[in-house]
Amino acid sequence: MIENSTQLEFPVTDLRASFPALNNGEDFVFFDNAAGAQIPQCVLEAVTSHLVNCNVQRGGLYRKSKQVDATLARARQSVCELVNAYHPDEIAFGMNATSFIRLVSLAIGQTLGERREIVVTEMDHEANIATWLALEREGAQFRWWRTRDDGNLHVADLVPLLSPATRLVACTAASNAIGSLVDVAEVAKHAHSVGAEVFLDCVHYAAHHAIDVQAFDCDYLVCSGYKVFSPHMGFLWGRRELLEKLPTFREDFIPNRPPAKIEVGTFVYENVAGMDAAVAYLAALGEPADDAAPSGSRRDRLLRAMEAIRIYEQSLSLEMLRVLQEAGAEVYGIRDPEQVSRRVPTFGFNLDGIPPAKVAREMARKRIGVRNGHMYSPRLMQRLGLKQEAGAVRASLVHYNTVDEVRRFGEVLREIRANHK
Repeated sequence: MIENSTQLEFPVTDLRASFPALNNGEDFVFFDNAAGAQIPQCVLEAVTSHLVNCNVQRGGLYRKSKQVDATLARARQSVCELVNAYHPDEIAFGMNATSFIRLVSLAIGQTLGERREIVVTEMDHEANIATWLALEREGAQFRWWRTRDDGNLHVADLVPLLSPATRLVACTAASNAIGSLVDVAEVAKHAHSVGAEVFLDCVHYAAHHAIDVQAFDCDYLVCSGYKVFSPHMGFLWGRRELLEKLPTFREDFIPNRPPAKIEVGTFVYENVAGMDAAVAYLAALGEPADDAAPSGSRRDRLLRAMEAIRIYEQSLSLEMLRVLQEAGAEVYGIRDPEQVSRRVPTFGFNLDGIPPAKVAREMARKRIGVRNGHMYSPRLMQRLGLKQEAGAVRASLVHYNTVDEVRRFGEVLREIRANHK
């Protein structure tokens, strides 16, 4: 479907036809994708097929149960390729990213030893902060990687925080509130230089850029599938040797090896089937336009797809920055068009003197969905000088959004500003 990563025309019209929610006659603009993206038809069909044909427990000797086993194995392989894991058994499925962060934090709390310092950031979703702060009762000590005045994390500020006492650095790959990217490979380089591990929250990153745990050189990574065009579910990746040593709760009959030791109880199998289909959707996007051309591995197709998405989304970001500037909005984080490659198309902003909730309500009246509040990043809001109860407005776009939608959003912003005078 994608000719190459440098093509000028992204097939957004064709892609939108694949999403039922975008074609139901509502004329609604989804600019709240950071809270959960819409799903393509192939994902809906995968979920329905599972519920109709094999809605049973795994591990049985009959055909339908074996189909569940096969679905989970296929999905594990798909997510392995999505994140470029070393082995499918490094992938564990569950309810959401937060529950996996807590699972790992509880385990690390039991293994602190002489390394008791954990680095957390002001820019992260609270799920990747509070779960670690809860280890204070286990003797953990915390170093704060502060956000600069530009609303971003700079690796140079991390380096002085690291020492032989550092057990782990927990940080995001992309801010869910303001869209800023973090150079996680540099984070890992410096953390590993003192023997520390790196835990990445890639929930917001995954819809916009290719995940590559080998290139990132991280040690753990979590993601929520519903941000990457699947139903509600989450997954954890970890280095196999670390997962094998991780102390986790399990019944005696559960093997003490990954992924079984991590997948406590029954999770939502049909949603995992949907995650498998979501990876297939992205891989299909990376198919060459010329059917005669070799398509390469599925990982190759995923890389082509995510590169095309990245380039297209930069055009959306540039247009968003333009309309926000025209409306007189204060944009938090990266707002220089020359630096657009350092962000994803997620924009935290405010209109001077107009409460964020009012902006969101007026947008809703015009059939545009945005979000207001602290975006589960109250520490970042405080750092930006905003009140937690008010926060900011967030418009978050993905690759099925269009420039026309951005311009419609801009028109409504200007109306709100004009009516407030």
